[in-house]
Amino acid sequence: MSHKVLVVEDDETTADFIAKGLTQENFTVDRAGNGRDAVFLATDGSYDAIVLDRMLPQMDGMAVLKALRAGGIETPILILSALGTADDRVDGLTAGSDDYLVKPFAFSELLARLRLLVRKAERGMPVTRLQCGDLEMDLLARKVRRNGTAIELQPREFRLLEFLLRHQEQVVTRTMLLEGVWDYHFDPGTNVIDVHVSRLRKKIDEGFAEPLLHTVRGAGYRLGRGD
Repeated sequence: MSHKVLVVEDDETTADFIAKGLTQENFTVDRAGNGRDAVFLATDGSYDAIVLDRMLPQMDGMAVLKALRAGGIETPILILSALGTADDRVDGLTAGSDDYLVKPFAFSELLARLRLLVRKAERGMPVTRLQCGDLEMDLLARKVRRNGTAIELQPREFRLLEFLLRHQEQVVTRTMLLEGVWDYHFDPGTNVIDVHVSRLRKKIDEGFAEPLLHTVRGAGYRLGRGD
């Protein structure tokens, strides 16, 4: 999965160095060369992390940081600065940054710190989207699409697909489905599961090149790519 990073740096050589390295590591990179542009870009909240130079034209990095935090932007921010005293680092962290890296720096350290910030942020965020191949589920909007095509599901079908997506590439037994989707126990031999799975399969697989919902004979079902 590609993560989106905003690199705020007025020195073009440094910005090129960071952007090239992150792009090679499968990050999507946007750039800003001054503080005002940084605030404008960052306020949409679409970035997974921000690399923020402290010394910037028009609006310095500390002012950018304070403006974003005051505006409710919680994107992880790593300050990049030639100012490396203990007081400088404390000032940056107190103002709301998540990390502080002193110039000159090794790209490998910048990359490691960015990845750590992104992982920490992801652990603290609720899952709102589930995906298997070209099948996508938006849990907030309660919508499902496959290859861009909207798929209409009944509430029980939606819960069934959500359970399968959360356990994708695993064999899910009928008992697991009864407990996880229907919330009660009864004879696993009943055909209620098979009926609902059959209906769901028609909706998410028919008309598409690759089947995703597979029957595992004698065991249950598996949502995933390949037989």
